[in-house]
Amino acid sequence: MTTSLEPAAPSTAPAAVPAPAGTSPAGATATSTPTAAAVLDVARRAKVAARSLATATRATKDAALHAMADALVGAADAIVAANAEDLARGRDAGMSPGLLDRLALDPARIGAIADALRELAGLPDPVGEVVRGSTLPNGLRLRQLRVPMGVVGMIYEARPNVTVDAAGLALKSGNAVILRGGSAAARSNEAVVAVLAGALEGQGLPGDLVQSIDAWGREGAVALMHARGLVDVLVPRGGADLIATVVRESTVPVIETGVGNVHVYVDATADPAVALPILLNAKTQRVGVCNAAETLLVHRDAAAGFLPSALTALAEAGVTLHGDDRTRELAPAGVAVVPATDHDWATEYLALDLAVRVVDDLDAALEHIRTWSSGHTEAIVTRDLPASERFVAEVDSAAVMVNASTRFTDGGQLGLGAEIGISTQKLHARGPMGLAELTTTKWVVHGDGHVRA
Repeated sequence: MTTSLEPAAPSTAPAAVPAPAGTSPAGATATSTPTAAAVLDVARRAKVAARSLATATRATKDAALHAMADALVGAADAIVAANAEDLARGRDAGMSPGLLDRLALDPARIGAIADALRELAGLPDPVGEVVRGSTLPNGLRLRQLRVPMGVVGMIYEARPNVTVDAAGLALKSGNAVILRGGSAAARSNEAVVAVLAGALEGQGLPGDLVQSIDAWGREGAVALMHARGLVDVLVPRGGADLIATVVRESTVPVIETGVGNVHVYVDATADPAVALPILLNAKTQRVGVCNAAETLLVHRDAAAGFLPSALTALAEAGVTLHGDDRTRELAPAGVAVVPATDHDWATEYLALDLAVRVVDDLDAALEHIRTWSSGHTEAIVTRDLPASERFVAEVDSAAVMVNASTRFTDGGQLGLGAEIGISTQKLHARGPMGLAELTTTKWVVHGDGHVRA
């Protein structure tokens, strides 16, 4: 898989903006090349622009979100034309069907992306929310408030919808955002960012609240990772190589969004009429996404009654099956199942491929998941309440589904609006990252001349 760190064509750097107070030495010393200087200038302008949201009302932000949505729909033809250039390059480069699907935009998808911005406008503003508060015995009045991060950086792959999601979430949560969407989606992102920035300016807000550094390629991405003191948090979203690179290279704090080696476990008591639609939805509804199922585990007591029909349905849907010996023995005539290896258990296919294994019991299913899962999403299909409770308690993933498709691990589906990513780490944020996850907190203390004894 290619990552969004591959080189893109250089661009003329914008005029410099003085560094704001508090810029760290790391930010100051990263100007050793013209590209690094240009990216740091973008970050400084984002820092300045973010100040405009410090006192912005919810009404102001919501009006801007609606304007951004309307502008995207109005520019749909131009965006689709730009996207067609990216798709043509992707096909010529041998990009997989799953990745091409993630990259593709059409008027319907643009309309859905715009609707997500409108849904964000309807959600409560997290900024200023009182997380907790009290009055101490000495009369000091305490409040812990949600406040914006400041400047959020995003590095991601071939996902122009993420450009819009990140911009909308950042705006609503009071942040500026700097985007590195990769050369695979360069023309799409260029068109989208221009539309969004123009809509913001039309609402009296700085266009610098949404900026792209795609023009500076891999070197620009590295400069963004090193912009500590200007960029407050960095969110990588994409393949395992990209995420590992950002985590390893970045001096900016990183929220890690993991790959999705996602499992569906069909328990002994599962109703096949419930399990099969869940499985097909989890695997085939959209394959190039991190919440699509990659491995099916079936309890041995359910295997004979479930697997033949399930394997047939999956094969008819175009899925290439990779199975263990017991799975292959149960495959009906005419359904091909290639032998599975450890590589299959470890793989996030992002394609119409599925690894299938028959397990002896719930313990074996849990052990398989502990061994191979990326910690994203796992699902159990069962009519056994104690089994479901054990599964929920013992699976160490960001999301666990009981009798539901893994495709519901999504900010929009869970009522969070759009998401900036799905965190598989445990610090600060875990699971779909919506508005609240793009804020931090500050303590506000009110006194009446109090001094500490």
